[in-house]
Amino acid sequence: MKAVIAAYARTPFHFARKGALAEVRPDTLAAQAVSGLLARTDLDPALIEDVILGCAYPEASQGNNLARIVGLLAGLPQEVGGMTVNRFCGSSMQAVHIAAAQIEAGMGEAFLCVGVESMTMVPQGGFNFSPNPELLANTSAYLSMGETAENVAARWHVSRADQEALAVESHRKATAARAEGRLVDEIIPVRLANGDVIDADGCIRPATSLEALAGLKPAFRPDGSVTAGTSSPLTDGAAVVLVTSDAFAEQHGLAPMARVRSFASVGVDPAIMGIGPIPATRKALARAGLTVADLDVVEINEAFSSQALACIRDLGLDPATVNLDGGGLAIGHPLGATGARITGKAASLLVRENGRYALSTQCVGGGQGIATVLERV
Repeated sequence: MKAVIAAYARTPFHFARKGALAEVRPDTLAAQAVSGLLARTDLDPALIEDVILGCAYPEASQGNNLARIVGLLAGLPQEVGGMTVNRFCGSSMQAVHIAAAQIEAGMGEAFLCVGVESMTMVPQGGFNFSPNPELLANTSAYLSMGETAENVAARWHVSRADQEALAVESHRKATAARAEGRLVDEIIPVRLANGDVIDADGCIRPATSLEALAGLKPAFRPDGSVTAGTSSPLTDGAAVVLVTSDAFAEQHGLAPMARVRSFASVGVDPAIMGIGPIPATRKALARAGLTVADLDVVEINEAFSSQALACIRDLGLDPATVNLDGGGLAIGHPLGATGARITGKAASLLVRENGRYALSTQCVGGGQGIATVLERV
């Protein structure tokens, strides 16, 4: 059996702490995404083998095996279990990989691969940061993400001007996609406790300009080049991908967008964690027997402008194929949700753009990279 991306949806993404979703619990947010996707597919929830949920900081309101909590909140039968996985910001892409591997091993035919992060309710780093003293003293394992972005900018010679140009372009593309209705089909509106409905993204800034970004102070080093405008914002949001076998999709009237052709994860120097997509992509493409030239669609997470540009250049990606509707700089990067978002998005773009092969890839905190290669069904 072949694993396919049968459906994809996400909540709107909003700024943490000050955005429209700041008071929505992450388990509630993810449950609404799951319920919304199942309603759209008209699939019997009892047919789901498992809920696999990625979350970067699974504690407090994101704790207690969040996958199981979300399944129960979404009204899934109690016989459908749940597993929470953590590869930091690659967590929900890892969920897709686990589901695909189980399907191809004959261990289930339909999985809900969910990602969520409330960076409002659970701060990056969690509430009880307790680093290993030996690693802290002798390695970069705990280096802040902003510092790693500065390291990448320096080593890969990514200028501040180029970083700002990417940010402006990301917001331009996302603004156009929202204005032209290209994001509507992927968004599940979120109902707040007061009855209000949030149905559009809140991090996209149409007025972003080179002049505005040039006026920002460096965010992580006094003499650095990375600013708040060239970093992905702290974000709240959830995403879900339905991964099934090709036979299951056909049997139940689903319209799969793409098959999972290959995937890979790697480790890299934590000091330059942002370059993780480079070796991960090369590994995944080699497993698929493909090259960068074969890719029609690329979704690379824009954790920071510096790392996204370094990866795009080093891999030789065609900028015309990358983040067609904007990336994480504009849309937002709720850590655990991004992997599901960019993988589902890549599948949907293959259909929209009439392409054959797509790549979704991310850097991962602590020095890792993860990548998925998709082929249109």
